[in-house]
Amino acid sequence: MDSPARRRADESAIGQNNGTAIRPLLGHFTFNIWASYWPNQQGTIAEQFNKVTKYVVSGSQVELSWENSVLITGDIITEIKNLKAQNGVDLLIMGSGKLVQALLAANLVDKLHTFTYPIILGGGKRLFEAGSQAYEWQLTDSLISATGIIMATYQPKGDVRTGQVSED
Repeated sequence: MDSPARRRADESAIGQNNGTAIRPLLGHFTFNIWASYWPNQQGTIAEQFNKVTKYVVSGSQVELSWENSVLITGDIITEIKNLKAQNGVDLLIMGSGKLVQALLAANLVDKLHTFTYPIILGGGKRLFEAGSQAYEWQLTDSLISATGIIMATYQPKGDVRTGQVSED
């Protein structure tokens, strides 16, 4: 059963997993969704998202009506490498599947936070598309919210190690 107390517990758990020193890195489509939602919300997470610098990746011009938003166009891989080189900047991507794919292919993902919700929709976008590079990840943290959302944090571990199965 959903309740205000359980929603607050989920918000607190999600906030802990994401940390406080974040800079959202969003694709154009996700940015439009967030920009129409977060400026009208209240609470700890809304305050964080509204006050921090948000980076928007797009192949075209985007109207940045949400305060503290910066557009990244052109060579996004080089631009994101430059952002990552800045001291104290932790970039957080939520949604933006094409952007995640590009950063994974360029080996620019230092941590992977996954949120598994107790819902089966029967279809939708995949995080790891066909052709994604095989890579092994190490679980570094996990948390289960009051409503059953599983939040897991992974760090790159290296190339996938394969072996052989024999009939010995």
